[in-house]
Amino acid sequence: MKESTRRVAMVTGANGAIGQAICQGLAERDYEVVMVCRNAGRGSQAARAIEEAVAGARLRTEIVDVSRRQEVAAFAQRFTGRLDVLVNNAAIAPRRRTETPEGIELEFATNVLGYLWMAQAFAPALLAAAPARIVNVASYWAGDLDLDDLEFKQRDYNNDTAYRQSKQADRMLTVALAKRWPPSQLTVNACHPGDVHSTLSHSLGYGGHETPEQGADTPVWLAMDPAVAGVTGKYFAGRRQQTCEFARDEKAIARLVAICEGY
Repeated sequence: MKESTRRVAMVTGANGAIGQAICQGLAERDYEVVMVCRNAGRGSQAARAIEEAVAGARLRTEIVDVSRRQEVAAFAQRFTGRLDVLVNNAAIAPRRRTETPEGIELEFATNVLGYLWMAQAFAPALLAAAPARIVNVASYWAGDLDLDDLEFKQRDYNNDTAYRQSKQADRMLTVALAKRWPPSQLTVNACHPGDVHSTLSHSLGYGGHETPEQGADTPVWLAMDPAVAGVTGKYFAGRRQQTCEFARDEKAIARLVAICEGY
């Protein structure tokens, strides 16, 4: 395939179990993959593993902490070339409440604000390659959203509650973002990847029973399959569209977006 026509996908959290599997799945389908990682050593290790598994894999590793808006903005400014797909996958579930250097609760900054900041920062590049796609890796494990205490300044911090809240927020932001662009140019969808055996699942205390490859299946499918061309603002699991109860509350979605855009 000519370099000018090779599709490019960007994946955040690319060195995690699911993230690496998503990158490999896209590389196997001849995408050039931009692997966005927070840790350089782990990012390089993940890239080497993919290169060993996929002959001719084209990978680029970028070191970016998506919990920090300035890093996302700087990354977008230096990024060159086309971009067809953005997969927001980076997620954490620390057992103790911590904050970014900017003073934002870390799980909210990574799992929620990071998704929004990446989508906003790379929308111009995606639109330039239209039709393009954003895939937000969310979860069925979602709920407990408190719009008056998104950073657990009033509630006792619990990483499971914080994670559920973040995944509800991701599904709600997906609905809001999908309305910003014509579906013929840029679609935005969310999905549940499955219960994967990973560092994150162990942090939440449930371990996971699916392989990373199983977890990557629906995100990769949403990223490239013609069956979902033009479909936007939806939530999927197991390659099937699911009813999302959080998509109905338009007032709550609008308030969440307003809060997030205030950071």
